[in-house]
Amino acid sequence: MNDLNAFLEPGMLVRHPTSPDWGIGQVQSVIDGRITVNFREVGKQVLDGSRVMLVPVYE
Repeated sequence: MNDLNAFLEPGMLVRHPTSPDWGIGQVQSVIDGRITVNFREVGKQVLDGSRVMLVPVYE
């Protein structure tokens, strides 16, 4: 499996590239390609790391 988000670690801030209205999210966990992110606007989302490339945010 190609994990586009192998660089992600818990605590990092990210944006979803096709859902900018979700706001900034904080990575909660990265397990077997599944990324749990708590977004400011929509809450906790579990994403498939092989299907979406999250964009790191440096505030």
